[in-house]
Amino acid sequence: MFGSRSARRRVFRTQRPPSVVVTDSPYKFIPPHQGDRWPRVLNVLTPHVLRTRYGVTRVEVRGEDTLCSLQRAGHSILLAPNHCRMADPVVLLQMGRRIRQPLFIMASSHLFRGNRVMSFTMRRVGAFSVYREGVDRQAVQTAIEILSRGRRPLVIFPEGILSQANDHLCALMDGVAFIARSAQRRIEAAPDPDRPDRRTMIVPVGIKYLYQGDVHATACPILADIEERLLWGAQKQRPLMERVERVGSALLSLKEIEYLGRPQTGSLQQRQDRLIDGILRPLEREWLTEPAADDIFGRVRALRRAIIPDMIEGSLPPEEISRRWKQLSDIELAQAVSAFPPDYVKSRPSVDRILETVERFAENLTGREQTHRPLHAIVRIGEPIPVEARRPRRADSDPLLTAISDQLRTMLHELAQESRIYQPAATAVPSDGRSRTQTVGSR
Repeated sequence: MFGSRSARRRVFRTQRPPSVVVTDSPYKFIPPHQGDRWPRVLNVLTPHVLRTRYGVTRVEVRGEDTLCSLQRAGHSILLAPNHCRMADPVVLLQMGRRIRQPLFIMASSHLFRGNRVMSFTMRRVGAFSVYREGVDRQAVQTAIEILSRGRRPLVIFPEGILSQANDHLCALMDGVAFIARSAQRRIEAAPDPDRPDRRTMIVPVGIKYLYQGDVHATACPILADIEERLLWGAQKQRPLMERVERVGSALLSLKEIEYLGRPQTGSLQQRQDRLIDGILRPLEREWLTEPAADDIFGRVRALRRAIIPDMIEGSLPPEEISRRWKQLSDIELAQAVSAFPPDYVKSRPSVDRILETVERFAENLTGREQTHRPLHAIVRIGEPIPVEARRPRRADSDPLLTAISDQLRTMLHELAQESRIYQPAATAVPSDGRSRTQTVGSR
């Protein structure tokens, strides 16, 4: 169903996680299938897809009565979930199946260009494309039309990227607020006499994944492979938490040497910020005529918009194409670094954060998505946020985005408390005399 397994001739993946896919093929808007029969037929497959492709063996939906009440009242519903795994859209489709309601989903355009079967399936379950390298007016107008009609809930991931940490929310993009307000203006301009109180409602949705397996048995082989790549040899004698910290520091130091000339000092946040600037500033000097945005996502967007268009036209020599692919790879590295919060594991050493972190290490080394089963997905439906047609003029920040962000952060914080805390078990001494520590988890 949804995924990032793509054809080599059309979609190219840099050596980064699956969220970082760019394409040099011309973009063509893919509209959603409007019928209900295909979604209902294909959604029968979602449990199988979740289990076999993403390792999700259980989906728990909390607060589904909220959505059912909004539907009965005839409101237009915009679902705004966090986005931390490639499984998220399929998890939401399973939620829709539970409430017997197909969804429309705005999805990155690269997903439609990698595989014909996947493109066919995505469109028929209600997905439509959005081109993130520029202003995609067709996608925006399609989203506004869907929302103003209110026939099905519309899903838009407001972070705009796949984050690196389930318990952490990235900055929200302003497109979700623009689409919601535009739809509300249409509703007010042409009121429905049968539904005079209908309005646009944004519903934040928190998605949390809980690993149900043995984190020690799962994480240690991954770490051993990375340690072998670092020429250390597998550090099996060390505690798991120490291995995670050492590998993370080593990988960051290698990137600092590559881009800054030597390992850096200071806090982890300071080191991340210096690495991001060391990657992006030379590119901004080459490609941008105006100062870049202050936030990392604005900087990345500006650079991609400057670099990619000529690649799509196909007039560049092969060596220039290769050079630009390397630059895009660097840009995506900077974005990945920014999306991973410092001290993520130390601040709450849960089984899920440990596994997430180890998976991200491996993904950044291999470019392949890491999935380990069994995962229990929790979908928590937030409180509806009524949308006003106009943004308050004197507000320093967008109150609608603030309301979405506040709810999502609160839900993710509360859901994080359900993760098992990593606890080393009693230390055993094997025949070689070296202490070995196994792990257990507790609430």
